[in-house]
Amino acid sequence: MINRGYFIYTFGCAMNEYDTERIGASLEKVGYVAVNDVKEAEFIVLNTCSVREKPQAKILSYLGQIRILKDQNPNIIVGITGCVAQQEGANFLKNNKVVNFVMGTDAISHIDYVIERALKGERFVDIEIDKDEFSISSFDRKHHVTANVTIMKGCDNFCTYCIVPYVRGKEVSRKSDEICDEVKRLVYKGVKEVCLLGQNVNSYGTGLDENINFAGLLRKVNKIDGLARIQFITSHPKDFSIDMIEAMAECDKVSRYLHLPLQSGSNRILELMDRGYTYEEYMEKLEQARYIIPDVEFSSDFIIGFPSETDDDFLKTVEAVKNIKYDRIFAFNYSPRPGTIAFDFKDDVPQAVKSERLNYLFSIQDNICDQKISHQHDFTTEVLITEINMDKDLPYYGTNKYNKKVAFASSKSLNYGDIAEVYISHSKRNCMYGNVK
Repeated sequence: MINRGYFIYTFGCAMNEYDTERIGASLEKVGYVAVNDVKEAEFIVLNTCSVREKPQAKILSYLGQIRILKDQNPNIIVGITGCVAQQEGANFLKNNKVVNFVMGTDAISHIDYVIERALKGERFVDIEIDKDEFSISSFDRKHHVTANVTIMKGCDNFCTYCIVPYVRGKEVSRKSDEICDEVKRLVYKGVKEVCLLGQNVNSYGTGLDENINFAGLLRKVNKIDGLARIQFITSHPKDFSIDMIEAMAECDKVSRYLHLPLQSGSNRILELMDRGYTYEEYMEKLEQARYIIPDVEFSSDFIIGFPSETDDDFLKTVEAVKNIKYDRIFAFNYSPRPGTIAFDFKDDVPQAVKSERLNYLFSIQDNICDQKISHQHDFTTEVLITEINMDKDLPYYGTNKYNKKVAFASSKSLNYGDIAEVYISHSKRNCMYGNVK
């Protein structure tokens, strides 16, 4: 056994976090052990994201730090994986001598072979995309209360700003039995909550021989004994259906929290983005969800300063946020991504204007949150305990079925994975506080 250290930098989405677990499990099979300090590692992987500009800049910065480590120890193996690896391919080897291998988004399906080649001293690129079927072999998972489970890969929507369809390929789904088997193994190891992952979970079922969609998968996973809660990301509004809403309502384990990215309140901008829906169509689906599940909470993504966005376009986004009253939003300034359709659009909104609009939108959302917070007290909520620190005044920490963070105290001893009835005394923007009655 080698018994050397490995370190993985993980950028971007939950899917990358899931892939990082798979990479780590394969490295441990050949004798590597995880270390918390990259300086102690002899096998370093950068699991990359190319959705926005900033993660790519971070990658180059980390490579600069790793170059210093490799000068001191030439035996260090450095790999690049994820979306940037898929996008850049051989350019990473050409432009970064510190890199030993570049592994695309689908090469993780044969990660053991990739590691074997790297340990033999090969310097190579593996970025071929498998377009036919999607299966994930069983791998050792760390013991956690919550776990991610990838149910599909790829995206067929080709929004003009998005690089994902080019680096993740077309939509391909995992068989439902394979997904359920993974969830059952996780539950056996103590997992209480799973998050089902996909670039567009609403189109789950694509390419499968079995007659199943995402609503059917939710119903199937909901039946698994010992599982307490189900979350999922991400939902594309274009494919959001009544059947899925009804499945959420029927399934007692499914979180009452839905991330449904609007991206812009302007129909003109939505058309330029090629999102496949209007603001009015989005609102109709959202209102249907609120009618069927009155207590459902929503979050959304927004891109600010998309090419040609005017003040009027932006104000329509502001009005959308005011009307919908999201429980939280994630908003970012637009940055052109090479390889996307929008990369050829003129990026004509000045950076200062983008930042000003972004800050204003956040201020609007903060006011909405503050109004909601004023009513978030004197009630009880079920909290799944994910962290315990007995040195704190409120030693227990977790989330409720609305994906809200809760910190609380208890007169009796509680364990990881317990679900506690917590009385909420007061709330702040990022957390609710209380105690077990």
